[in-house]
Amino acid sequence: MTAYRSLSLSRRSFLAAFGTLVAGITLQSRGAWSAEEEKRLHFYNWDTYIGETTLSDFKKASGIEVKMDLYADNDELFAKLKAGNPGYDVVIPSHDFVERMVKAGLLMRLDHALLPNKGNIDPVFQDATFDPGRAYSMPYTWGSIGIGYRKSAVDSVPDSWKWLYDADTYSGRIALLGDGATVLALGLKYLGHSLNTTDTALIKQVEQMVIKQKPHIRVFAKDNGQDLLLSGEVDLAMESNGDILQVMSEDDDISYVVPKEGTALWQDCLCIPKGAPHPRNAHQFINFILTADVSAAIANTIQYATPNAAAKAKMPEAYRHNPAIFPPPDVIKSSETSAYLGEAIKRVIDESWTRIQAA
Repeated sequence: MTAYRSLSLSRRSFLAAFGTLVAGITLQSRGAWSAEEEKRLHFYNWDTYIGETTLSDFKKASGIEVKMDLYADNDELFAKLKAGNPGYDVVIPSHDFVERMVKAGLLMRLDHALLPNKGNIDPVFQDATFDPGRAYSMPYTWGSIGIGYRKSAVDSVPDSWKWLYDADTYSGRIALLGDGATVLALGLKYLGHSLNTTDTALIKQVEQMVIKQKPHIRVFAKDNGQDLLLSGEVDLAMESNGDILQVMSEDDDISYVVPKEGTALWQDCLCIPKGAPHPRNAHQFINFILTADVSAAIANTIQYATPNAAAKAKMPEAYRHNPAIFPPPDVIKSSETSAYLGEAIKRVIDESWTRIQAA
């Protein structure tokens, strides 16, 4: 799953208690881990995908200054590192891109001895099929992709992908994600197929369906579908759950649903790219984020599901039991996690997406 985040921090609520807790955190071996490295860290992250005070709290606890650059999607991240790491120490790829980047030799193997807070992670996330033994990644957040919608603009809950892919009911009022892999994958789910199919004929079928639907789609939103929904420019938006939850806190006319056909479940991960100039600082930063109070503050800010069990225990009941954050069992059962299908299928998807955009 590829997720997009572009909500300004000024629109985010933040529990002051978390800020107080995080400010008091100190790091284990704060001098030893970075003794041979300058007190710097270069962080490459999705837009507004961190706690309000995470970076400043880390500096207070470690003395390490963090410079953060932003990217819009996994393809941008992959291309940047594939061309040669320009100096990044920590990155946050989605799960399928973790596997792709490992196979491309772009990630550094983690030293788990430097990550004692790994024990805070929920047992479900301690291992991963895309990264056996968590050799290259630590889980950061996870979630679903669904439909954000304006309640006053729909006759009933739009609980099917049909309303985005195969209907003119909301013509000109629809935003799809500007990510070809996601659009094609969820089109496959709507048609009753696995989103991990390698059948090029099925991918072509979805391509033709999306091209037919294009007159009714207002925009393929790269990273602002939730903003368009909030401003009233669209009534339905394909988006990650956390992005919609953030705008739901500002407008009670906005809601979120996972379609009945199922969806893509995703996981974003903390990784150290090959060639990182400050690998010890990078381990220290990742271990800091895995601290219960730090992860809780991040989750409270960005409203995505935390895989950190110790952090989740600190969150309010409204967060822990929100089905839009933590999908119920029936949603999990009908959904899938996207897999890295190889470069040949990646080219098929990219070529299909190019034709969709050109149509």
